[in-house]
Amino acid sequence: MFLAFRRCVLVPIALTLMAAPAAAQSHPGFEGMWSDPPVTAEDTFCAAFCTDAGLDRLRALLDDPANDTRSYTQLSTEADNHQRELYIRPRLSAAALKNFPLDPASDPGFLHCEPWGLARQIFARHQLEIRQQGNGRLEMRYGEWDARRTVDMSGRSRPADQRAAVMGHSVGRYEGDTLVIETAGIAPNRTTYAAEHGDQLRIVERYTRDGDRLLLSATLEDPSSLREPVVLKKVWHWSPTSKIAPYKDCQLPSEYVRGRK
Repeated sequence: MFLAFRRCVLVPIALTLMAAPAAAQSHPGFEGMWSDPPVTAEDTFCAAFCTDAGLDRLRALLDDPANDTRSYTQLSTEADNHQRELYIRPRLSAAALKNFPLDPASDPGFLHCEPWGLARQIFARHQLEIRQQGNGRLEMRYGEWDARRTVDMSGRSRPADQRAAVMGHSVGRYEGDTLVIETAGIAPNRTTYAAEHGDQLRIVERYTRDGDRLLLSATLEDPSSLREPVVLKKVWHWSPTSKIAPYKDCQLPSEYVRGRK
Protein backbone atom coordinates (compact mmCIF):
# COMPACT_ATOMS: atom_id res chain seq x y z
CA MET A 1 0.00 0.00 0.00
CA PHE A 2 1.22 3.48 -0.85
CA LEU A 3 2.84 5.19 2.12
CA ALA A 4 0.36 7.93 3.00
CA PHE A 5 3.00 10.32 4.15
CA ARG A 6 1.39 13.33 2.42
CA ARG A 7 4.21 15.82 2.03
CA CYS A 8 6.28 14.35 4.85
CA VAL A 9 9.49 12.36 4.75
CA LEU A 10 9.61 9.62 2.14
CA VAL A 11 12.02 7.43 4.06
CA PRO A 12 13.47 7.77 7.56
CA ILE A 13 16.81 9.48 7.54
CA ALA A 14 19.24 10.13 10.34
CA LEU A 15 20.00 13.78 10.87
CA THR A 16 23.67 14.51 11.51
CA LEU A 17 24.37 17.86 13.08
CA MET A 18 26.99 19.65 11.04
CA ALA A 19 28.38 23.12 11.31
CA ALA A 20 26.72 25.50 8.86
CA PRO A 21 28.79 27.95 6.83
CA ALA A 22 29.45 31.20 8.61
CA ALA A 23 26.91 33.91 7.81
CA ALA A 24 27.95 37.33 6.70
CA GLN A 25 26.65 40.30 8.63
CA SER A 26 24.15 41.45 6.02
CA HIS A 27 22.89 38.19 4.54
CA PRO A 28 22.79 34.42 5.21
CA GLY A 29 25.82 32.29 4.32
CA PHE A 30 25.50 30.73 0.89
CA GLU A 31 29.11 29.60 0.50
CA GLY A 32 30.02 25.93 0.76
CA MET A 33 28.76 22.63 -0.64
CA TRP A 34 25.14 21.85 -1.38
CA SER A 35 23.80 18.57 -2.79
CA ASP A 36 20.65 16.45 -3.16
CA PRO A 37 17.61 17.90 -1.38
CA PRO A 38 16.06 16.51 1.80
CA VAL A 39 14.15 13.29 1.12
CA THR A 40 10.65 14.72 1.32
CA ALA A 41 7.91 14.45 -1.26
CA GLU A 42 8.04 18.08 -2.37
CA ASP A 43 11.81 18.59 -2.19
CA THR A 44 12.44 15.35 -4.11
CA PHE A 45 10.06 16.61 -6.81
CA CYS A 46 12.22 19.77 -7.04
CA ALA A 47 15.57 17.93 -7.22
CA ALA A 48 15.95 18.90 -10.88
CA PHE A 49 13.31 21.57 -11.45
CA CYS A 50 9.73 22.17 -10.48
CA THR A 51 7.06 24.84 -10.87
CA ASP A 52 4.29 26.09 -8.60
CA ALA A 53 1.82 24.41 -10.95
CA GLY A 54 3.60 21.07 -10.55
CA LEU A 55 3.87 21.41 -6.78
CA ASP A 56 0.17 22.25 -6.46
CA ARG A 57 -0.70 19.18 -8.53
CA LEU A 58 1.59 16.95 -6.47
CA ARG A 59 0.06 18.18 -3.20
CA ALA A 60 -3.45 17.51 -4.50
CA LEU A 61 -2.50 13.99 -5.55
CA LEU A 62 -0.81 13.21 -2.23
CA ASP A 63 -3.77 14.54 -0.24
CA ASP A 64 -6.33 12.45 -2.17
CA PRO A 65 -7.06 9.15 -0.33
CA ALA A 66 -7.91 7.62 -3.70
CA ASN A 67 -4.18 7.65 -4.48
CA ASP A 68 -3.07 5.71 -1.39
CA THR A 69 -2.41 2.60 -3.48
CA ARG A 70 -0.32 4.45 -6.05
CA SER A 71 3.45 4.86 -5.72
CA TYR A 72 5.21 8.16 -5.25
CA THR A 73 6.89 7.65 -8.63
CA GLN A 74 3.50 7.45 -10.33
CA LEU A 75 2.21 10.56 -8.58
CA SER A 76 5.33 12.65 -9.16
CA THR A 77 5.37 11.62 -12.84
CA GLU A 78 1.76 12.74 -13.20
CA ALA A 79 2.56 16.06 -11.51
CA ASP A 80 5.58 16.55 -13.79
CA ASN A 81 3.49 15.86 -16.90
CA HIS A 82 0.94 18.35 -15.57
CA GLN A 83 3.50 21.16 -15.21
CA ARG A 84 5.04 20.49 -18.61
CA GLU A 85 1.73 20.39 -20.48
CA LEU A 86 -0.29 23.00 -18.57
CA TYR A 87 2.45 25.41 -17.47
CA ILE A 88 5.46 25.09 -19.80
CA ARG A 89 3.80 24.31 -23.15
CA PRO A 90 1.37 27.31 -23.16
CA ARG A 91 4.30 29.66 -22.55
CA LEU A 92 6.40 28.45 -25.47
CA SER A 93 6.56 30.37 -28.74
CA ALA A 94 5.37 28.82 -32.00
CA ALA A 95 9.01 28.27 -33.02
CA ALA A 96 9.85 26.42 -29.79
CA LEU A 97 6.70 24.30 -29.99
CA LYS A 98 7.78 22.82 -33.32
CA ASN A 99 10.35 20.60 -31.62
CA PHE A 100 8.94 20.36 -28.09
CA PRO A 101 9.81 18.25 -26.27
CA LEU A 102 13.28 17.81 -27.75
CA ASP A 103 14.35 14.23 -28.45
CA PRO A 104 16.82 13.11 -25.74
CA ALA A 105 18.69 11.10 -28.40
CA SER A 106 19.58 14.33 -30.21
CA ASP A 107 21.07 15.94 -27.10
CA PRO A 108 24.65 17.14 -27.83
CA GLY A 109 25.60 16.16 -24.29
CA PHE A 110 24.60 12.58 -25.11
CA LEU A 111 25.88 12.48 -28.69
CA HIS A 112 29.12 14.48 -28.36
CA CYS A 113 29.84 14.77 -24.62
CA GLU A 114 29.15 18.50 -24.95
CA PRO A 115 28.69 20.22 -21.56
CA TRP A 116 25.30 21.75 -20.84
CA GLY A 117 24.43 25.40 -21.31
CA LEU A 118 23.39 27.64 -18.43
CA ALA A 119 19.63 27.09 -18.85
CA ARG A 120 20.16 23.42 -17.97
CA GLN A 121 23.24 23.62 -15.78
CA ILE A 122 21.74 25.70 -12.99
CA PHE A 123 19.08 23.03 -12.49
CA ALA A 124 21.45 20.05 -12.65
CA ARG A 125 21.03 17.42 -9.97
CA HIS A 126 23.54 16.77 -7.21
CA GLN A 127 26.28 19.11 -6.02
CA LEU A 128 26.54 22.87 -6.18
CA GLU A 129 29.56 24.50 -4.57
CA ILE A 130 29.56 28.26 -3.98
CA ARG A 131 32.87 29.95 -3.20
CA GLN A 132 34.11 33.50 -2.85
CA GLN A 133 36.85 34.19 -5.40
CA GLY A 134 38.81 37.29 -4.52
CA ASN A 135 37.07 40.62 -4.19
CA GLY A 136 33.74 40.95 -5.90
CA ARG A 137 33.40 37.49 -7.45
CA LEU A 138 31.61 34.23 -6.65
CA GLU A 139 32.39 30.89 -8.29
CA MET A 140 29.58 28.37 -8.72
CA ARG A 141 30.78 24.83 -9.41
CA TYR A 142 28.36 22.06 -10.41
CA GLY A 143 28.67 18.31 -9.92
CA GLU A 144 27.21 17.70 -13.39
CA TRP A 145 30.03 18.10 -15.95
CA ASP A 146 32.17 19.69 -13.20
CA ALA A 147 31.00 22.96 -14.75
CA ARG A 148 32.02 26.35 -13.34
CA ARG A 149 30.74 29.87 -13.72
CA THR A 150 31.85 33.20 -12.32
CA VAL A 151 29.41 35.72 -10.90
CA ASP A 152 30.58 39.33 -10.86
CA MET A 153 29.50 40.87 -7.54
CA SER A 154 31.28 44.20 -8.12
CA GLY A 155 28.22 45.99 -9.47
CA ARG A 156 29.60 46.33 -13.00
CA SER A 157 27.20 45.63 -15.88
CA ARG A 158 27.91 43.28 -18.78
CA PRO A 159 30.06 44.90 -21.50
CA ALA A 160 27.90 45.69 -24.52
CA ASP A 161 30.40 44.17 -26.96
CA GLN A 162 30.90 40.90 -25.09
CA ARG A 163 30.20 37.81 -27.20
CA ALA A 164 27.55 35.29 -26.16
CA ALA A 165 28.90 32.28 -24.27
CA VAL A 166 27.53 28.93 -23.13
CA MET A 167 27.34 30.10 -19.50
CA GLY A 168 26.60 33.74 -20.34
CA HIS A 169 27.74 36.72 -18.27
CA SER A 170 26.43 36.80 -14.69
CA VAL A 171 26.26 39.74 -12.31
CA GLY A 172 25.05 39.36 -8.74
CA ARG A 173 23.98 41.33 -5.72
CA TYR A 174 22.35 40.79 -2.35
CA GLU A 175 18.83 41.99 -1.66
CA GLY A 176 18.44 41.47 2.06
CA ASP A 177 18.56 37.72 2.64
CA THR A 178 18.43 36.90 -1.08
CA LEU A 179 21.32 36.36 -3.51
CA VAL A 180 20.17 37.68 -6.89
CA ILE A 181 22.05 36.77 -10.09
CA GLU A 182 21.16 38.20 -13.50
CA THR A 183 22.61 36.54 -16.59
CA ALA A 184 22.55 37.58 -20.26
CA GLY A 185 24.78 36.94 -23.26
CA ILE A 186 23.88 33.23 -23.24
CA ALA A 187 24.57 31.33 -26.46
CA PRO A 188 21.62 29.37 -27.96
CA ASN A 189 21.21 25.96 -26.35
CA ARG A 190 18.73 23.65 -24.65
CA THR A 191 16.67 24.33 -21.54
CA THR A 192 16.03 21.96 -18.67
CA TYR A 193 12.39 21.59 -19.82
CA ALA A 194 13.45 20.15 -23.20
CA ALA A 195 13.04 23.20 -25.44
CA GLU A 196 15.54 25.34 -27.34
CA HIS A 197 16.30 28.97 -26.48
CA GLY A 198 17.88 31.82 -28.44
CA ASP A 199 20.67 34.28 -27.69
CA GLN A 200 18.29 36.80 -26.13
CA LEU A 201 17.61 34.59 -23.11
CA ARG A 202 17.85 36.37 -19.78
CA ILE A 203 17.77 34.52 -16.47
CA VAL A 204 17.25 36.02 -13.04
CA GLU A 205 18.12 33.61 -10.21
CA ARG A 206 17.02 34.28 -6.66
CA TYR A 207 18.67 32.13 -3.96
CA THR A 208 17.34 32.02 -0.40
CA ARG A 209 18.28 29.88 2.56
CA ASP A 210 15.90 28.03 4.87
CA GLY A 211 18.13 26.42 7.49
CA ASP A 212 20.00 23.63 5.70
CA ARG A 213 17.94 24.05 2.51
CA LEU A 214 19.04 26.23 -0.41
CA LEU A 215 16.13 27.38 -2.55
CA LEU A 216 16.34 28.69 -6.11
CA SER A 217 13.61 30.53 -7.98
CA ALA A 218 14.69 31.37 -11.54
CA THR A 219 12.79 33.49 -14.06
CA LEU A 220 13.59 32.85 -17.73
CA GLU A 221 12.69 35.33 -20.47
CA ASP A 222 13.46 34.83 -24.16
CA PRO A 223 11.54 36.54 -27.01
CA SER A 224 12.44 33.79 -29.50
CA SER A 225 11.27 30.79 -27.47
CA LEU A 226 8.84 32.08 -24.84
CA ARG A 227 5.53 33.90 -25.12
CA GLU A 228 5.84 34.88 -21.45
CA PRO A 229 8.34 34.30 -18.66
CA VAL A 230 8.78 30.87 -17.11
CA VAL A 231 9.54 30.53 -13.38
CA LEU A 232 11.38 27.36 -12.32
CA LYS A 233 12.38 26.27 -8.82
CA LYS A 234 14.96 23.92 -7.33
CA VAL A 235 16.13 22.74 -3.88
CA TRP A 236 19.53 21.64 -2.49
CA HIS A 237 20.56 20.49 0.98
CA TRP A 238 23.65 21.57 2.95
CA SER A 239 26.29 18.87 2.42
CA PRO A 240 29.73 19.99 3.66
CA THR A 241 31.33 16.52 3.29
CA SER A 242 30.25 16.06 -0.32
CA LYS A 243 32.90 16.19 -3.05
CA ILE A 244 32.82 17.05 -6.75
CA ALA A 245 34.89 14.68 -8.86
CA PRO A 246 36.53 15.82 -12.12
CA TYR A 247 34.32 14.97 -15.09
CA LYS A 248 36.51 12.98 -17.48
CA ASP A 249 34.81 9.69 -18.33
CA CYS A 250 32.01 10.69 -20.71
CA GLN A 251 31.53 7.91 -23.28
CA LEU A 252 30.03 8.44 -26.71
CA PRO A 253 27.06 6.16 -27.50
CA SER A 254 27.74 3.20 -29.80
CA GLU A 255 24.07 2.87 -30.74
CA TYR A 256 20.86 4.71 -29.96
CA VAL A 257 17.30 5.16 -31.21
CA ARG A 258 15.92 8.57 -32.13
CA GLY A 259 12.33 9.59 -31.61
CA ARG A 260 11.85 8.45 -28.01
CA LYS A 261 10.57 11.37 -25.94
